[in-house]
Amino acid sequence: MYSTLVDLSLSLAEQSAAILLARTLARIKASAVAVPDACTSHEHAQQDLPESLRGDLWRTHQLSRQSSGPITATGFPTLDAELPGSGWPHRVLTELLVPHHGLGELRLLVPALSRIAGNGDAAESLGRCVMLFDPPAALCGWALAQLGVNAQQLLVVYGREGARGAAHLRHVLPSADLLWALEQALKSGHVGAALAWLPQRLKADALRRLQLAAQAHDGPVFLFREVDARSKPSAAPLRLMLQGAGIDRLSVRVLKRRGPPLERPLVLALPPVLSERLRARGEARALMPAASLVTQQHGVEASS
Repeated sequence: MYSTLVDLSLSLAEQSAAILLARTLARIKASAVAVPDACTSHEHAQQDLPESLRGDLWRTHQLSRQSSGPITATGFPTLDAELPGSGWPHRVLTELLVPHHGLGELRLLVPALSRIAGNGDAAESLGRCVMLFDPPAALCGWALAQLGVNAQQLLVVYGREGARGAAHLRHVLPSADLLWALEQALKSGHVGAALAWLPQRLKADALRRLQLAAQAHDGPVFLFREVDARSKPSAAPLRLMLQGAGIDRLSVRVLKRRGPPLERPLVLALPPVLSERLRARGEARALMPAASLVTQQHGVEASS
């Protein structure tokens, strides 16, 4: 009797174990079918994770389409397509590296400045103050008005090191007054845009102070620097190198942005300031050296 009960209990235990094993296998198969969908959704979630957490996070191999703040359109669709947020960023520094002044760097900013400073159209312009620190040459109000910029909203500040600075004061804390004025203007929050032509060999800590001050500035900040600064570290999230590409044309190379580097430079058509007659004369003069060289070569061949 006792042995019969033992055999019966063992049989029931085996059946229970078999049923439990079958249920476990069924659950494993069901979960295995659902795993690919779960992995796929997890991958999609990971792809959207950085920019969904914060707007200033991005993947290094992808161009950030979001911006940490508002932007101002550049007025050049080709350039907008290559900039994070599709425009000039606010609350950060934008560095423009130029080999020399007067190659069209100001005309690159004219569409944005016309929206900020005002161009007579109250529906599209903001009518805010634009401050310029140490411009290398005097501004032409007539030319700016022709380009659609309200010159009455422009405020020019010259430091000791600037073109109109006092020569006998330049040895006293060189460029300190300009950097202080720029920093205070950004912290005030009452400036629509700021343009500054910075001195050469600027220290990195000065740029960091300006970057911190720009976070309180609801507008773009443009810093013009020498081309040699390309190899130096900078706190500016956006760095562009500009070069002339012909009459009313500008080459723009994106050196630094929130995304992968741009392999080829962009060639932009700038707003013209010359009349058609003057443009034709300038193009003819640009071709004169080549034409004279060909004439000289023919003369040498004929004499020989």
